[in-house]
Amino acid sequence: MLGLLGFYDELDHRTGRPNGSIRDAVQPVGEPDEAELVAYLDAGRVLIDVMEAGRDLITGSSHRHSSGCSSLVTDGTWVWRRDFSHYVETHHVSVPGAFIEHVRSLNHQTPTIIVAQFAPHYDETMFLVGWASAVPWRSTATTLVPEPRAVTRKTPFDAATLAQERNRPHGSWGKPRKPRKT
Repeated sequence: MLGLLGFYDELDHRTGRPNGSIRDAVQPVGEPDEAELVAYLDAGRVLIDVMEAGRDLITGSSHRHSSGCSSLVTDGTWVWRRDFSHYVETHHVSVPGAFIEHVRSLNHQTPTIIVAQFAPHYDETMFLVGWASAVPWRSTATTLVPEPRAVTRKTPFDAATLAQERNRPHGSWGKPRKPRKT
């Protein structure tokens, strides 16, 4: 089975998710190499791309992974939600020691996935993360090489969000409009 990261109770209508409550995972500071861990998480191979939007479970605000937040990403050994890196970067949620050791042993570089080793673990893991309807792995590829993805970093995203908020007109969007003159 693949290791699971970022599957918190608050992200699903079912309790008892593999990683418990996100509120229990928040820490005051992160790992010394947290930026490299976040970059590693951002560089993972997308398994299932979901079109949806979500908000930060703790602050309620949008974040750089709001779009497609529950898409599943992997490095061939672990699987996580796309928005997991946001929670590591912003709230310093705890990351399992086994994952940290795994990433450090790879010098923070996402490995090539050997499909013959990965496929059986994929099939058994999808059911555990709530994807019971996921079809068994059917790729004819023998390896999956990590592909560069354009991922907005936190600082530019926050700056763009702040600029957008400053450019919004003041006043209430909820007020009824004046009737048109006929």
